[in-house]
Parts: sequence; structure tokens; C-alpha cells
Amino acid sequence: MSRMHGTKDFWIGALRTEGPAFGAAVAEAPPETPVLSCPGWTVTDLALHLAGIYQWVSTVAGTGTNTPPQQRRSQRPELTPGVTAAQQWQRAYDELMARFETLDPEAPAWNWAPQPKKAGFWPRRMAHETAVHRWDAQLAIAAGEPIEAKLAADGVSEVLDTWLPAGRRAATGQWRGVVRLSATDAAQEWYLRLRGEGVALLDTGTILDHDEHHARVHVSATASDLLLALWGRISFDTLTVAGDRALLAGVRTG
Repeated sequence: MSRMHGTKDFWIGALRTEGPAFGAAVAEAPPETPVLSCPGWTVTDLALHLAGIYQWVSTVAGTGTNTPPQQRRSQRPELTPGVTAAQQWQRAYDELMARFETLDPEAPAWNWAPQPKKAGFWPRRMAHETAVHRWDAQLAIAAGEPIEAKLAADGVSEVLDTWLPAGRRAATGQWRGVVRLSATDAAQEWYLRLRGEGVALLDTGTILDHDEHHARVHVSATASDLLLALWGRISFDTLTVAGDRALLAGVRTG
């Protein structure tokens, strides 16, 4: 299994691309435009959601401590009087980028995942949060573009090494077996062993053929489509799947 080893510059570069693309899509859409990939949300909801995440992360990433924050993140902050949702998002984005520009990725900073409690966690998290929501916003105006292959491949890794080990699956259940994901445009593969409620991201050399598994499944697609399927934006049924599709419910996050 080959894995992207991103850097602060890589993730900030992604934010510089994905952020303006998100902002442009939100500005183009009428405020009450439905976001089809986020049922029940409008473009306004999406912009305020992302703005709220940015504002919260700007504080958490710069604390210099790994103590959990006392302030809980709002799923959807209120719209500030006198501004549009797009303008509120832009202000939060600018604040976040200013924070990240001077951020020491090795500095202490809390995060919710089984990852080192360092500030470098947050540029990665925000790059992928923004990329997926950019796709959501563009879908709302029928202009969805795939996520760039290297960024999407790192996003797949983030789901497997961060979200699923943190217990953040989209559904509860007991799955057992090995899932293999292949990114056709990024020369990367991932193997994930599902063990009931637990998961283990594997290097290919650690997989032992004598281990017993109830089922195995192999999914092959572009890195962008793999990432969007893991996030429930598209169906695994639209990808090339061989094996027991039921296992794929155990690798979706949300």
C-alpha cells in the first residue's frame, strides 16, 4: 500500500484552489438552491456550515495546547446581519488561511482522531472538508468537477486512517473481511481489515492469506470517485466492484 505523505504546503495549496471554487459556486447559486448531495440543505446552509467549521478550527489549531476545546462546534451558525452567506463564508475562509500561513504543524493542537495532537492535523482536515463541500456546491449548480487525484488519494487515506479508526462510520454494524480499494489514476491501493466495530489499515506485506475472512471485496475507480463513495456522495454501485458489496457499508464515513 502506497500512501500520500502530504505537507502543510500541499494542503494549503489545495485550500487555495478548492476554497475559491467553493466560493464561486455558492455565489452563482440562488441562496435557497437545494444541495442534492446533502439532503435537506440549501446552498446557504452549506456555506454557513463550512464557515462555522473554519471559525472553530481557526481557534482550535492555534491554541498551542492539546487540551480539548470547551467551545463546541456549531453545525450551522446563524447568518450575520447585513452580509450574505457567501460573504460570511469568505470572511471565515480568509481568517482560516491567515491562521494556517503562520501555523507550525508541529505545535501542540487538539484533534478528535487517533492521530498525533499536532496542528498539522488541521490543514489536512480542512483541505478535504473543503474539497468535498466544493463538490457539493458545484453539484447544486450542475457543474461538479472531480477532486484532483493526489488530493483525493490523500482524502481516501484520511478516511481510512482517521475517520474510521475514530469510530465515525456512517452506519453501525458488524463487518468482517478485507476491503481493497484501488485508485486507477493515482497508482495507489489501500487494504482495510474490518473486524466487527474495529478497523485496521494494512500494508500489503502484513496481509496473511491464512487469515479467515467471511468476505472480501475489491473496488476500483478514480481517487475522486473512491473518496466521494466513502463519503456517501455517490454510490459504490457506480464503481467497479468485485466481491461482497455488503462489506462496503462498513467503510463509509459521515
